[in-house]
Amino acid sequence: MAFWLIVLVLLIAAAALLLVPVLRQPQRDLPEDRDRLNTRFYHQRLKELEQDEEQGVVAERQAMIEELQQNLLSDVPHAEKAKPEPLNRWVLLPGVVVLVLISVGFYLKTGGLAQVQGWNLVMSEMPSLRERVMNEDKQPLTMEEIARLGLGLRTELQTDPRNVADWVMLGRIGMALNNATTATQAFSHAYQLAPNEPEVALGYAEVLTRSSDPEDNKQAADMLRDMMARNHEDVRVLSLLAFNAFEQGDYKKAIGAWEMMLKTLPANDSRREVLKRSIEQAKVQSGEDNSLLNVTINLSPDVERQLPPTAVLVVSVTDGATPIPVAVKQLPLGHFPVTVSLSDANAMMPERLLSAQKQVKVRARISRDGLANPQSGDWFGESAVMPYNKESQISVQIEHQVP
Repeated sequence: MAFWLIVLVLLIAAAALLLVPVLRQPQRDLPEDRDRLNTRFYHQRLKELEQDEEQGVVAERQAMIEELQQNLLSDVPHAEKAKPEPLNRWVLLPGVVVLVLISVGFYLKTGGLAQVQGWNLVMSEMPSLRERVMNEDKQPLTMEEIARLGLGLRTELQTDPRNVADWVMLGRIGMALNNATTATQAFSHAYQLAPNEPEVALGYAEVLTRSSDPEDNKQAADMLRDMMARNHEDVRVLSLLAFNAFEQGDYKKAIGAWEMMLKTLPANDSRREVLKRSIEQAKVQSGEDNSLLNVTINLSPDVERQLPPTAVLVVSVTDGATPIPVAVKQLPLGHFPVTVSLSDANAMMPERLLSAQKQVKVRARISRDGLANPQSGDWFGESAVMPYNKESQISVQIEHQVP
């Protein structure tokens, strides 16, 4: 309402700038007023001449009268002149209307009226959006509703900038919308207001950990170490500390944090398997995992002489239950017999490591054209399904040909 009152006052002021100069224009003397004055002056001079004659002052009264008549005729022409029409003030009304229409049109085009209406709608929905966020039994918010909630929170934080809970909620919304800038700034404000609040510190550390800036990652690591000193059994802190260390290439620290989580979690917790795979992956990345699968491959000399020099040896390992490879290694063709070593570094997926398998089945194939898929004429051989340990050795005889 205040905005529209201001708009109305400005429009009235602009219209006044158009109307006032015309309304205050002084009236000019009209020709008919001058003629009336000249005639009145003529009659007055006649009376004066008559009085002068009676007194004997004027001797040639008739000549002077004729002269006055000539002057009157020259001052008051016989032809009736056109009387100028005064400006009709209603003519200015279209100008005022055009002024109002142009002003309102420019506002509707560039003033963001739709955005303002959307903002008003968001502010009216804020109570219900807050209730749905806080109540798990309510219908979850869509991404569009989360964005509207973020807009409402930014508006309310303008009037209540010390509301820690709203800053934390805005930070969570930034993370949900993948808006790193909003998330970092919101949690930074919350941390400045309540640095000793565990939820605030943990949220800020998570945002900094996921940042692409190495300085943010280091700050997060310092914060997480401080939190660990206060509570070394907090699974959330351990998880973030492990993730932070892994991203920075400190695999030993990541392994240590995950191993502490394994000791803390219950035996039936589903997260234990994920942690074990993460530990194995960190060991592979750090070079600590020395588990190898040595495969000795034999090929008949007659077959070897038939192979083109561009042929490639492809060794794949499965779990013996599914045909999807756990590890694959490809190398140029050499002289047989040849021994090939595979490890977790040759894993196809980080969640399916070679070291995590209990049994394996090895397939060796000679690809004539270097293609990944078997082609007609390729030679291959397979082993049986065999138990696997860190120093397993398996022999494969290549003796079959793809039809």
